[in-house]
Amino acid sequence: MRAAPARYARSFLYTETDAGDTTYFVLSQLRVICRAIDALNDYLRRKSAEVAEVEALLRRAPGFNYRQLALLGHALRTPGAEYTYASHARSHGVVHQSARTDLIALMTAGLLERTVRGKTHRYFAPVDLDRRLRAVTAARG
Repeated sequence: MRAAPARYARSFLYTETDAGDTTYFVLSQLRVICRAIDALNDYLRRKSAEVAEVEALLRRAPGFNYRQLALLGHALRTPGAEYTYASHARSHGVVHQSARTDLIALMTAGLLERTVRGKTHRYFAPVDLDRRLRAVTAARG
């Protein structure tokens, strides 16, 4: 409605002047919904292509072990996910020290950020992880 307020007003006006026939209004709103769905599909296609491109970068990224690559892949697909030493160790069946080394190395490479709550170190992917990953891969490759 914000994109085309005149069209919305016109459909409402047609409804009022045609004995309350809401066909004009409903058709107008359906067109708005169709445009929104098309825009969403375009966005999803674009994001899927970006994720596929970055995952291809991950496969070629030198210097990371399989656990780190798996974590980065998950972080790309799951924005806002947090990782701890315990969760990483449990996910990959490794000891606490291996998980700690993995997460600290990713943070040092600039691919994860860290916060501390109580005694727990929590790592999360920055919003621009894909851009950072491209930069790190280019620098290492």
